[in-house]
Amino acid sequence: MTRTLKTSVAEMVEAARARIEEIETPDAIEMLGDPEVVIVDLRDIRERERMGYIPGSFHCPRGMAEFWVDPDSPYFKDIFAKDKKFVFHCASGWRSALTVATLNDMGFPAAHLKEGFGTWEKQGGPVVYPETDRTK
Repeated sequence: MTRTLKTSVAEMVEAARARIEEIETPDAIEMLGDPEVVIVDLRDIRERERMGYIPGSFHCPRGMAEFWVDPDSPYFKDIFAKDKKFVFHCASGWRSALTVATLNDMGFPAAHLKEGFGTWEKQGGPVVYPETDRTK
C-alpha cells in the first residue's frame, strides 16, 4: 500500500523558504567570526563527526530547537537569549528551512543557510573535524 500525503516535505520546505530569510553560502562565509552572528548547526551529532562542522558553530539537535529557544521551556539554552543574528543550517537546507519557519512563528527571529553545509566547504568555507578516529 502506498500512502498519499496531503502535503509533501518538498512542498513544506518550499512554503517555508518563501517566508524566511535565506543566506547564500558566500555571504555566510563572510559572516564567520562576526561576534554579532551565531551559526547554529541542526545536524545529527554523527553528521558533524563524519563531515566536520563550521568553526565556532553551536550544535543544537533539530529535535530540540523549539525547546532550546523558548525561555519558558525547562530545556532553554542561554545562548538563545543573546541579541544576535542566528543563522541555522543543516546538510542541504531542508531541515533548517522548516526549523527557521517554526522559530519565526514562535517570535524568534532567525535565518538559514540556503544550501546547507553541503556547499560550505566547496565554496571555501572552513571546516573543523572533531578529535575522533575518522577511520571507523
